[in-house]
Amino acid sequence: MNSSKTILCIASYEKGHEFLRQCKRNGWRVILLTSKSLQETAQWPTESIDEIFYIPDIKKQWNMNDVIYGVSFMARTEQIDQIVALDDYDVEKAASLREHLRLQGTGETGARYFRDKLAMRRAAAAAGIAIPQFVHILNYKRIQHYMDSVAPPWVLKPRLQAGAIGIKKIESTGQLWETIEQLGDEQSFYVLEKYVPGQVHHVDSILYGGEVLLATAHEYAIPPMEVAHQGRVFSTRTMIRGTEAEQALQAMNRVLLQTVGLKQGVSHTEFIRGRDDGKFYFLETSARVGGAHIVELVEAATGLNLWAEWAKIETLLEGEKYELPPHRSDYGGLMVSLAKQEWPDLSAYYAPEVAWKLIKRNHAGIVVCSPNYDRVTELLSEYTRRFYEDFFASAPPKQEPGE
Repeated sequence: MNSSKTILCIASYEKGHEFLRQCKRNGWRVILLTSKSLQETAQWPTESIDEIFYIPDIKKQWNMNDVIYGVSFMARTEQIDQIVALDDYDVEKAASLREHLRLQGTGETGARYFRDKLAMRRAAAAAGIAIPQFVHILNYKRIQHYMDSVAPPWVLKPRLQAGAIGIKKIESTGQLWETIEQLGDEQSFYVLEKYVPGQVHHVDSILYGGEVLLATAHEYAIPPMEVAHQGRVFSTRTMIRGTEAEQALQAMNRVLLQTVGLKQGVSHTEFIRGRDDGKFYFLETSARVGGAHIVELVEAATGLNLWAEWAKIETLLEGEKYELPPHRSDYGGLMVSLAKQEWPDLSAYYAPEVAWKLIKRNHAGIVVCSPNYDRVTELLSEYTRRFYEDFFASAPPKQEPGE
């Protein structure tokens, strides 16, 4: 395939290598816009990138005027046909650039549903999807009414952060007002939500033509917020397919993605199953692949790399259609931990079901895969215990991206 088309990929953080490779395999000219602070450390697949442009940054934060000026200058000689954000923090940048250059794709209003926890909650609520009771930190009378109606504990969440970054559990009215006061002019960038104890799940999807073509449902061993704030081994596994719970999650995921208007690409969406009532509640969604090496988990279980499939969809030429490749329906399990060793030795983890090992400084990680759910569960249980003995280390929770 030789398209003579150009795709601009935006990445504040180093990720999406397979996306970049697949774009190049599809014959597109690939331009990467990334953070200046990554220039000396990132190991980008340069053989698949035609040009790399660096934006000055502080903790991966970019000045959007610099971005617009820089890309507009680039467009004097480059015919940019497509813009894709490779990370949550780049969704709004890509949307602003599409608006400015008048390119097809999600604009600034649509991007809010995948970045703004308030926007996505209101959209889900309007569609009848169950959500923990919430209130925007804006009008004090409404906040007080919420506190009078919804008993603590609550969870205070930044509207525009990703994952567990910046999330704080609030135990009392006094603590909440004190925290709100500390936020100052940043108050309106937060949402308060009822804390629901339970098991957190995630559904990772491929979409095309407004339809979910593939979705795999998973269950975290420990909620990500607890992993981030208390220090734990991160672990997730594929749910048993065809169960009532798995089918319920699949149905909620389809309705949610249709509601927020995601037509094509990939998504990582999280739900929680309440410990007290067994009911599923929506937590958040995104127009990206899941972090923490969930891509490797999905690939082990299905044979499909979400980065590559996303790139195939984004680089379709006029008249072409995307078809989901044949895939497996095995079960996968993923574990990742901070490690006390600079380069952990994972050679003792050699079960035939081991499908992938993480090679990263001060991290240990592994993916196991089997057609048998019980075997995956057995290996995760054994390896989790061993990870705590062999590798585990903890660090303070992130309050800002890039920390």
